[in-house]
Amino acid sequence: MATIPVNGYGELQETHEVQGNSLQLLRVIVADSQAIFRAGLRKIFAVEDDIRVVGQAETLPQTLSAAKKFSADILIMEAALSPNPADTVSELLRQTPALRLVVVISKPHEELTLELFRRGAYGIVSRDVEPELFVDCLRKVWQGESWLDSRGIQWVLGAYRTQGSRPTSSRSKIQLTPKESLIVSCVTQGMKNKEIALRVGTTEQVVKNYLRKVYDKLGVADRLELALYCLHNRLPEAAEKELPASSVNNPAAAFPAVGELNQAKPS
Repeated sequence: MATIPVNGYGELQETHEVQGNSLQLLRVIVADSQAIFRAGLRKIFAVEDDIRVVGQAETLPQTLSAAKKFSADILIMEAALSPNPADTVSELLRQTPALRLVVVISKPHEELTLELFRRGAYGIVSRDVEPELFVDCLRKVWQGESWLDSRGIQWVLGAYRTQGSRPTSSRSKIQLTPKESLIVSCVTQGMKNKEIALRVGTTEQVVKNYLRKVYDKLGVADRLELALYCLHNRLPEAAEKELPASSVNNPAAAFPAVGELNQAKPS
């Protein structure tokens, strides 16, 4: 049995030596304001041969620091650590793009769930999630899948259906300029404004201006509605036809297929 430090204030996490060192480890940072919750997660993960807690945090500044300091695959973050958890998700992914975020929320919240998901959170779980489901969530997220409970999936589907129920007669007349189409294609690939600006050869502010025009043209409010609109109307495909092949990568869906959204057992 070996021990490794998991944060800057002296706590230790037990680790199990794996014979032959052939087991790939899922490295986790736990960021939560409640010491008892962090301890509970450490206890749950300690019995899993493939999960290791490599860092901890109890405040937002510590969370941002831990994300930079520790080499981890997944950050488990309490939403209440931040006054604006969606912005924090964006900031964490900006500074550590390879890190996958699982956000813990205290109670169901439709708007927050949709916004966290839109900003790039891979998993959203309730604070009272069953331990075995939490472990399943981490492993699925590690494999590149998203995790929402059944209610969260219904919220996402509801947002999609709402977008899809808008009249289509006026949509057929909407035409985007080549640059607008390219920017939309970049958005559906999950690119941030800074990345889009580099791709298009302009500034972030110009990208924001273009997006506002696109939102107005398509009658959407934000990136989430834009992504849903594109999924419903195959807009990325249309954009590819309008632009030179060298200008657009194969667009990936802005959200995973519904079949990839793993759900918790119904209560």
